[in-house]
Amino acid sequence: MESNKTLLIYFSLSLMLISPLRSQMKETDKSDPAGVSTERLDRYANYLKSEIEAGKIPGAVSMISRNGEIVHQSVFGMSDLQSKAPMQQDNIFHIMSMTKPIVSVAFMMLYEEGHFFLTDPVSKYLPQFKDLKVSKDPEKGIEAGSLPAKSEVTIHQLLTHTAGFSHGLGGSKLDQETVKALYFEPQTSVESRVNTLVGLPMIGHPGEQWNYSASPDVLALLIEHFSGMTVAEFLEQRIFEPLDMKDTGYNIASEKQNRWVPVHNMNEAGKLVRSEQQLPVEGNTVFGGTHGLFSTAADYMKFCQMLLNGGKANGVQFLSPKTLQAMTMNQVGDLFQDPGQGFGLGFGVMTDVAESKRPGSVGTYYWSGAYCTYFFIDPHEDLIAIMMTQVQPYSGFYGNKLRQMVYQTLVEIED
Repeated sequence: MESNKTLLIYFSLSLMLISPLRSQMKETDKSDPAGVSTERLDRYANYLKSEIEAGKIPGAVSMISRNGEIVHQSVFGMSDLQSKAPMQQDNIFHIMSMTKPIVSVAFMMLYEEGHFFLTDPVSKYLPQFKDLKVSKDPEKGIEAGSLPAKSEVTIHQLLTHTAGFSHGLGGSKLDQETVKALYFEPQTSVESRVNTLVGLPMIGHPGEQWNYSASPDVLALLIEHFSGMTVAEFLEQRIFEPLDMKDTGYNIASEKQNRWVPVHNMNEAGKLVRSEQQLPVEGNTVFGGTHGLFSTAADYMKFCQMLLNGGKANGVQFLSPKTLQAMTMNQVGDLFQDPGQGFGLGFGVMTDVAESKRPGSVGTYYWSGAYCTYFFIDPHEDLIAIMMTQVQPYSGFYGNKLRQMVYQTLVEIED
């Protein structure tokens, strides 16, 4: 009996000792939600504030999700240095090339419906892609003349930027002629832009090199061909509406234009100012795949979370996990020149962490936009990060900084 009393006392004391410990454990979990250090998150916030104070960016919105939970959501600085409007969480950004992943996903939804094979020649559906020409010397431009392409462009090559087209971002004379023809000459539709593209000599033969290109505009035209809808209609009905992405589209409604963030640049005196030239926020009719969409950080997070969830959200299966697996693996061998990186079907993909000299996980996929918007998705760590500002010229610096500052916040990682 005495022995039982002793055991009861020991048991009671043990409970008294364990209870505070359990309480402390709960407090630790709350301070570091989803294995992300709130203290370390402040480092990223302070970094963005320092960039704003230094006059390098006007402001920013950043969001981080871990294990399906938003662990960081912050706004900094101003949306418009001219009007002194403060940045808000629901500000609308021109996401430029972050349009590409959305259009690629839309295109692969049609693939899953059986409309085409990735190995199909594009000319099977768009006859203007028959008998394409390749520049004899891109450095000399159109005047150098051209020769027949060695093979036809395939749909797979459009998705992987290996078709041989240019985006106009390189330094050759042909690049300069391409960007002028595609983006500075009047275009009325994505079809007119694509027809302009095929009227120019290609910068390389299909399948021989990775070259960032206007190929996603061809994907957009193919979406219209297969669906019978404009790209704007298809995206709205099949992606934006089901995901509740209410602030994403090719035009900004008049009642929302007060939330638009104009692009900024450095003036001749080296001071950050609102750019004199701005892309139109309404009346746009070229619903392309290279760029064109406006969105918010919160809307884009919904898109990313759907991808991380294996293509499913809000009870809708947008894509099969198997299709997403193919889209987010390296599809171009060693043609992608960034060390430790490859390219899938619409996304950049990390293939070797050590080679990349950047933090991350093999299989992390990502992209960015010309006005300095960035995202990455790390399936291994169940992690999404987004940062949006509006400055030009583009720099990959803030994308690399996003990775650096987000990964250092992880205090629990997957094996």
